Amino acid sequence: MKTKYILAIMIIFAMAAQAKKIKTEYFSQANYGVNNSGTALQLKFEKGTAHNHPLFAVWLADDQGKYIQTLYVSETIGKGIFKRGSRSTGRWMPGEIQRPATLPYWFFQRNVRNEKGTLLPTPTNPVVDAYTGATPQASFFLNLKTEKPLDGRYQIMMEINQSWDWNEYWYNDKFPGDKDYKTSSQPALVYSATIKSDNKGIEIKLKPIGHSHYSGKDGSLNADVSTLTTALQIAKNMTVKIQ
Repeated sequence: MKTKYILAIMIIFAMAAQAKKIKTEYFSQANYGVNNSGTALQLKFEKGTAHNHPLFAVWLADDQGKYIQTLYVSETIGKGIFKRGSRSTGRWMPGEIQRPATLPYWFFQRNVRNEKGTLLPTPTNPVVDAYTGATPQASFFLNLKTEKPLDGRYQIMMEINQSWDWNEYWYNDKFPGDKDYKTSSQPALVYSATIKSDNKGIEIKLKPIGHSHYSGKDGSLNADVSTLTTALQIAKNMTVKIQ
C-alpha cells in the first residue's frame, strides 16, 4: 500500500513537471513574406524576464550592414496607428501617432520618407501588409521569406524597444522637455546575426551590438550597452536559421 502511494505521488509530480515544461516551451508562430520567391528564414524568440509588450523590427542587410529589406515590423509602427493614440472622443482610442524613439535605427536604415517629410511609416505611407502584424505576446517563431534568393553572407538585424523601462541611468527627467525620450525610457536595443546562404538549418544567435538614439533624432548606433539593464532582459534568447 505504501509503495502504491509513493508511486502515485511520483506520477503526479512527473505530470506537473511535464505540464510546466510544455507551458515553458510553447512558441506561437506567424508567417511573413510568404508570397516572395526568395529564401525562407526562421527567427526564434524566447522571451526574457523583463518582457512586457515590446515593439520590434527585423530586417535583412548585406554583409557590411547595408539595409536590403524589412522582414517584419510590429503593426503599431508599420502602420503608424497606436492602440491608445487618440483621446479626441474623451477616452483612449486607436489613432495616428509618430513615435520616433521607438525603433529609430530601423527606420533610418529603411530611409523611406512619408508625406510629412519624416521617416516613420504612417497610415498614408505604411509598410506593406506582407511584413506587418500584431506583436507576439510571448515566445514565438517568425517564419520569414526574403524578396530575392540569398547568395553569400548577410546580416539579420533586429531592433527592440519597450516603454516605461526606466533605470538609474535612463530616468524620467534625464532629458527635460524631450517628450520623445519619455515614450521610450531605455533606448531601443539592436541585435545582429551573420548568416551564410549555404548553411541551411544552422541556428545562429542574435547578439546585441548597440542601442539607438534615445529619442530617435538620428540613426546613430551606440555600441555601449553598459547603461542598459532590463532592456537586455526583454529577450532571453534569439536565433535565426535558413530553412
